[in-house]
Amino acid sequence: MCICINCHYVDRCTTYHAVEELHQQRHLTESPDFEATEPEINANIRVVGDEIEKEYDVVGCLSFKQDIGRWVRLRPGELVPT
Repeated sequence: MCICINCHYVDRCTTYHAVEELHQQRHLTESPDFEATEPEINANIRVVGDEIEKEYDVVGCLSFKQDIGRWVRLRPGELVPT
């Protein structure tokens, strides 16, 4: 799971914005203004039948500042991305 959902900077971060783009998800912001320091992204690729599934998760970041539930507070009632 992406650590970004519990990060204080999730709605301002260019790295999370890029991950949203890769997942073709609606952005938390259209103009992020925060550059994460040394983000680590895992890319998981699975073949399911005739389809290739791709998942990208930020698993480490020197800029990470814990804020449990930040994403949920920004998008109340929506499913948390996995």
